[in-house]
Amino acid sequence: MRRADRLFRLVQILRRGRLITADKLAEELEVSTRTVYRDIKDLIGSGVPVEGEAGVGYLLYEGYDLPPLMFDAEELEALTFGMTMVQAWADPKLALAATDVLQKIDSVLPDLLRPRLAKPNLVAHGDALPEPITIDVGDLRHGIRKQNKVLINYRDGRGDKSQRTLWPLGLQLYRAIWMLGAWCELRKGFRVFRLDRIEQMIVLEERFPNERGKTYDDFLKHLEATSP
Repeated sequence: MRRADRLFRLVQILRRGRLITADKLAEELEVSTRTVYRDIKDLIGSGVPVEGEAGVGYLLYEGYDLPPLMFDAEELEALTFGMTMVQAWADPKLALAATDVLQKIDSVLPDLLRPRLAKPNLVAHGDALPEPITIDVGDLRHGIRKQNKVLINYRDGRGDKSQRTLWPLGLQLYRAIWMLGAWCELRKGFRVFRLDRIEQMIVLEERFPNERGKTYDDFLKHLEATSP
């Protein structure tokens, strides 16, 4: 473990809010007690408000804020890959948010790691959507967050068209296809709708309640029960 990572983890342990001995810290960090004493001394010297003494134990003053997180190579690769997936497969508003996240990460990275963010070797590309999505997915996500009902004109796989009022519960990306899980007032049950088959959508002002049996958790349980 890098020393910087060990010091960060040491602060996390001390933030638990209870007195802990150097021996226990050494055991959890898998280092010697002498190393713990040295690390504690360095933390105090850098201004971290650690209280205690050898043989008694240590704790951290309540309310201390950790410095910005640092990432190792594996963590940074996971973050950049995840953000490029959002940029590639999500709607423009969410893709822009992913770009902002990457910029914020870049602002706290040391110079050594910046090239990994600027030129990642693990990326996702978004040119394989089977059909274009014509509705504003950002508006749909807003409706999901605010629990607004939506009115859609839908075309199913056979080409049959219908108009539905839905309680939009969540979005899922499955094999390059965006799916909306919802409670359908027309069918009085859970249904899944492909976004590329929604021809028109209006987010209504009317909101839907957290009604037992019709929530997102209930929808996920329904999927588990009905999936082959």
